[in-house]
Amino acid sequence: MSKILLSIKPEYAKRILDGSKKYEFRKRLAQETVDSIVIYSSSPQMAVVGEVEVIESIAMSPSALWEFTTYFKDCKIAYAYKLGNVTIYENPKALKDLGLFQAPQSFIYLAK
Repeated sequence: MSKILLSIKPEYAKRILDGSKKYEFRKRLAQETVDSIVIYSSSPQMAVVGEVEVIESIAMSPSALWEFTTYFKDCKIAYAYKLGNVTIYENPKALKDLGLFQAPQSFIYLAK
């Protein structure tokens, strides 16, 4: 089981943290099984704001996700992490606090 850091736009990070966003859609998944996602809220916030449990990883036809057709354009398979319990960090962290100097383009594995 792995923990990954994802860069997520602030509007979506907020929805994950308040529990209204139940899936994180991606064009590809991590190769290792992911049990939690650390959330980096990208610009303008630019902070590590919390963590969310991954209940399962899903792969499906992009046509099944009609509202995301632009995002999945030219993809044969669409992926999603089904999200569970959320932990909001009382004090958001900087990337340097995790030993990182820049946000990942897609994701990065973190030590547990």
